[in-house]
Amino acid sequence: MTAEALPAELRRAIVQIARTPRLLVACDYDGTLAPITLNPDEARPLPESVGALRSLAGLHETTTAVISGRALRDLATLSRLPSEVNLVGSHGSEFDIGFIHALDEKARELHRRLESELEQLVLDVPGVSLEVKPASIAVHVRRAEHEAGRRVLAAVHSGPSTWDGVSTTDGKEVVELAVVQTDKGRALDILRHQVGATAAIFLGDDVTDEKAFARLSGPDLGIKVGDGETLAGYRVPDTVDVALVLGFLLEERRNWLYGESAPPIERLSMLANERSVALLTPDAKLTWLCHPGPDAPAVFADLLGGEGAGHFSIKPHRNGLPLGQRYLPNTMTVETRWSRLLVTDYLEPESPQHRTDLVRVISGEAVASVKFAPRPEFGGVPVKLEIVEGGLRVLGTSEPFVLYSPGVEWTLTSDGLHDTATALVQPTPTKPVVLELRCGTTDLGDHELSEVERRDRAGRYWSEWTAKLQLPKVQTDLVLRSALTLRGLVNTDTGGVLAAATSSLPEEIGGVRNWDYRYCWIRDAAMTVRELAHLGSVDEAEGYLKWLHGVLATLAGPERLHPLYTLSGGVIGAEAVIESLPGYAGSRPVRVGNLANHQVQLDVFGPVVELVGTLATARGELRDEDWQMVRAMAEAVTRRWNEPDHGIWEERHVPRHRVYSRVMCWVTIDRAVKLGEQYGRGVPGAWPTLRDEIKNDVLEHGWNDEVQAFTTAYDGTDLDAASLFVGLTGLIDPADERFQQTVTAIEAELRSGSTVYRYRRDDGLPGGEGGFHICAAWLIEAYLLTGRRTEAQELFDQIVAAAGPTGLLPEQYDPIAERSLGNHPQAYSHIGLIRCANLLAAG
Repeated sequence: MTAEALPAELRRAIVQIARTPRLLVACDYDGTLAPITLNPDEARPLPESVGALRSLAGLHETTTAVISGRALRDLATLSRLPSEVNLVGSHGSEFDIGFIHALDEKARELHRRLESELEQLVLDVPGVSLEVKPASIAVHVRRAEHEAGRRVLAAVHSGPSTWDGVSTTDGKEVVELAVVQTDKGRALDILRHQVGATAAIFLGDDVTDEKAFARLSGPDLGIKVGDGETLAGYRVPDTVDVALVLGFLLEERRNWLYGESAPPIERLSMLANERSVALLTPDAKLTWLCHPGPDAPAVFADLLGGEGAGHFSIKPHRNGLPLGQRYLPNTMTVETRWSRLLVTDYLEPESPQHRTDLVRVISGEAVASVKFAPRPEFGGVPVKLEIVEGGLRVLGTSEPFVLYSPGVEWTLTSDGLHDTATALVQPTPTKPVVLELRCGTTDLGDHELSEVERRDRAGRYWSEWTAKLQLPKVQTDLVLRSALTLRGLVNTDTGGVLAAATSSLPEEIGGVRNWDYRYCWIRDAAMTVRELAHLGSVDEAEGYLKWLHGVLATLAGPERLHPLYTLSGGVIGAEAVIESLPGYAGSRPVRVGNLANHQVQLDVFGPVVELVGTLATARGELRDEDWQMVRAMAEAVTRRWNEPDHGIWEERHVPRHRVYSRVMCWVTIDRAVKLGEQYGRGVPGAWPTLRDEIKNDVLEHGWNDEVQAFTTAYDGTDLDAASLFVGLTGLIDPADERFQQTVTAIEAELRSGSTVYRYRRDDGLPGGEGGFHICAAWLIEAYLLTGRRTEAQELFDQIVAAAGPTGLLPEQYDPIAERSLGNHPQAYSHIGLIRCANLLAAG
């Protein structure tokens, strides 16, 4: 038998409870895990149920327990359940083997009186037996002649049951008298409180289990085994079905927690237009899309929560793996190909600002299976779908959503909360099937342009941009894809730049280092648009500086800048956790917002001033407003350069006097002085003096004789890849022996095969992380500056090899597991790749 034998309503309820953040799974023993037997000593649990309970107990945030009327010692001996499963005996009066020692003298005396009295009542009554437990005594009449058993039970109820201090529990052919309060419902509540369960499932067959069913509410699930009146919401016939329930629950819980089918991060392809991004899996599943912007709640969050969190899938009806996925040359249009089916995806770049329009074209000869399951607000809003003329309408959401799909015959199903639409479609060689997801509108009318014209228009939007780029002769195609990726992270409406397209892709599979990068970091954005300017496109830099001027206009001065903002330039909300999502491959928590918003990061001014210099060179002039901003940032550095800060890596420890932050303060002043001198601006006389003061401070306190390197900060011996900027910025000559020794020390401690770690120190967070592609790029540049071109080329080739099949790079790489990690695609990683290719091409 399989789980399909269970009622559909029960399966849906199990799927729902399997997705609770902290789950308690509890059940009775006799009649539930083990079949009822004439001889209670022969009641053995079904192996399938035992295996499922053990496996459930091993899952993250999942607790299993058996709450039985049997004495705890007997339950443990008979059931032989693994230690991972919590055992509760005597209807909840025994939570551990030593419970009897907790009884006071009065209770022990009452227990002795009960045993003596009950022995007299059952004396000479064949088939009646006593089961003496540490805190109670059970009278079993199952094997007695019926009338005799009734007389014994009546005598117990009219006699010892009425004594003060005695608690009575009636079951099937048994009555139990306890000298403490016993109640399976109370036991369930205690367990729930101990583990902080957000939902509980309880299975039981006896009348004593009704007290547990009575305690269930809200998202809880009660399942009665067998016949009889019950408070449980669902029912199964026997113990075999209990094994099916537990097995199905295990499967759903495991899939929800660990995303066993999570695609490798680097194999995800990004769609982009002027203001939105989306991610596709290698088999054309839309796995991530936020609306009304990239930093808004997700409409499709399959990437972080499995299919229950929302997806839009297209695949051959007869299954089969795709043959490949690629970008159309010089565009952000993605093709996914099977032998007789082609799916083409693109986001329309020329749509109104409040719209996100995704076009999906199905062509070829094979029948395609389509599943449309939007789940707005990260799956937090119940979704109803309505079949209307022209397609589907999503109901009950704050933002309007429709799926334009004329001629497609949809079938709607519901899991009780959300609707899902499915369809089989048959494209022909001359007539593809076109599906248009329109977010931000209720319009289901025909577009004024044909799909072919719109696809061409979308392609031209990108190809005309790439045509003006000046690309290096090293890895030209990959550099072009990196440039398109960076351009796709730029919001042309506001000028803001995403650090990455996603939130909470893990730095360690199953770990807690999961951050939201869907915002505009002052530093990251300046580095992104500067790299694009180096390739010949300055519009993004112009837009970003306009964005930054707008942010600064709301502040008293640059030192009031937060490290990051929303794409529109607003202050981001508090960091929060979405408990309902299990995370990519079980990596929880899933976070939105970013606590780094409140940190002090004094390094952010340097990249901005460097960007102003790059843009001034490209334009041939330094604009007044940009020079005023440079002056203000230099003055901010003048006031605060010698303070400790949280640094580029945003560690959640106390601030330190970091070498990288001091170097970038020096960069701010140095570049400001050079800008002023080059463009005839008045340079305050204190700036050159301050430049020397900061440099001397770094050389005196940043260098550590013990480790023969520039360290992370002035107060320790730990190393940091960012300290390479002592030489990369020109603060010291790359030929200086101290820089060369620093390169060697960082290589020895932080490089691991094909990648470079940020640092190895304890940063106050549990777990580990991968190496950072941007750190590897810095080491490549350091190799080149110190005459080690062979090592530089080898490491660059290894970065190239880590890119996904469509040329995208996430933030990190695990050289041990040989898998990518972190948010994707990451601006830093593509910045590093472009810069290294240019340096290697320059010779």
